[in-house]
Parts: sequence; C-alpha cells; structure tokens
Amino acid sequence: MLAADLLRAAAERGIDVVAAARDDLDVTDAASVSTLLERERPDTVVNCAAYTDVDGAEDDLEGAMAVNAAGARNVAAAAAAVDAPVVYVSTDYVFDGSKGEPYVESDTPRPLSVYGQSKLAGEHETASANPRHVIVRSSWLFGAGGGNFVETMLKLAAEHGEARVVDDQVGCPTYTGQLAGALLELAGATAGAYGVHHVAGGGACSWYEFALEVFEQADVECATTACASEEFPRAAARPAYSELVSEHPDTPRLPSWREGLGAYLAQRPGA
Repeated sequence: MLAADLLRAAAERGIDVVAAARDDLDVTDAASVSTLLERERPDTVVNCAAYTDVDGAEDDLEGAMAVNAAGARNVAAAAAAVDAPVVYVSTDYVFDGSKGEPYVESDTPRPLSVYGQSKLAGEHETASANPRHVIVRSSWLFGAGGGNFVETMLKLAAEHGEARVVDDQVGCPTYTGQLAGALLELAGATAGAYGVHHVAGGGACSWYEFALEVFEQADVECATTACASEEFPRAAARPAYSELVSEHPDTPRLPSWREGLGAYLAQRPGA
C-alpha cells in the first residue's frame, strides 16, 4: 500500500524513482542491496520493505528480524556507502500503550510483540548503519493496493450486514496516500530532519469508532457492536493506547484521520 502510493506521489512531484519490488530485491541479501544501490546511486533511499504479519511473527522471530532488522541494516548501510540518506518506516507498536496519553518521539519504546520488537530493532539498525537517517513511526495504515481495515469492514457490511469491533484499542488511522507525501518531504529535507518522527493521521479513535466512521462516510448500513479485545484473542498483544504526535515543530502534519478516510473512499473504484 505505502510503496504504491509513494510511487504515485513521486510521479506527481516529478521525482524519478527506482522501485524494487520483493521479486526484484531481497533486503535480507546484503550483497544484492549493495549491488543495486551502487548501480543506481540514488539521492535518497526509502525502505518500505517490512514483515507485517503481526500475529504470525509471534512464531517466526527469525523471519521478522531478518526483514525488519537485518534487512533494515542492509538497506541503511548500502545507502550510506553511496552517500545517501535513508528513510525507515516504523510503527506505533514499538510502544506498550500504557502511557495513557499520546506518544512523542522521545518516549521510551517498550514493544509488547515480536513484530514491535523487530521494528524497534530495525530503527536501531538503521540509525547505527547510517547517520543520515529518518525514522518515521506511523499507525494503522490503510490505502489502495492491499488489504486493510476499511475494506474488511465494507466487506463485512456487504456480506453479513453486521460487525463486531474492539473498542479498547486506540490509535491513529493513517491513509497511505497522505503519508507518502510526508515521507517524500522528509526524504528531501536537510540534516536537521534526521532522527525519529511521528507522522500519522490527526487525532485518534478506537477500531470501533473507526468502523462507525467507515460506514457513515461510505453510506453503508451495518449493525455494529463494540466488544473487548479479549473476545477476539490474538497471538500478539497490541498496545491499548498508541496515539502518535510529534514534539518537533518541523515534522509534517497529516490531516485528521477522518479526512484521510474520506480521501481514500473518494479514490476507490466506482466512487
């Protein structure tokens, strides 16, 4: 989702992009990453590769770490070797959700899951391998080109007319079409932007509130019931409250998550 929107955003801005899909480049293969970057000599590298199966990672620590940590190191180091900064996309799941108020960049991460641990390790590997790094933590991504919560809700409404959604997990739904522009802005920033940034849809909501807004904006009827996370046991623990905000005045700010949802729904086929 994010990489596809990044390509579209770059094209709109007249930025030339070399896109390497998974079949083209395995980030766990350091030699292959180095070969590609030596050949292309990019001005900036954006690492959108990730192991994103949150529950699957609980039984696949090695696989998650290979992509999210070692792969991140390979990309960052290869970028440094060609004198290019690197942008690494991370997650709100590096936090445990116990703070009770929005997380800023200087808060101490305490991931609850293997996925969160692997992404935090990727942050550390990126920073240590390339001093010219931008780490962007975002949250609850949705967009075209991949499965996402919005499409899941609309499918439930169409096929069953009802949905049960957890209301005890709060975060920031983020439209990848808007996040992509922020990534490009940070990718082209000067040295002052290096470090960690929180970039997510403005405001926060529970998954239940998100579902209600999906049905409202899509003008779809669906009987929606709130429930607790314990009623839907998952392999990986999720943070209960992981709203992201930035303490840096120059970090790009995205529109509200409701606006992001509206923008996403407007570009769906048949909209």
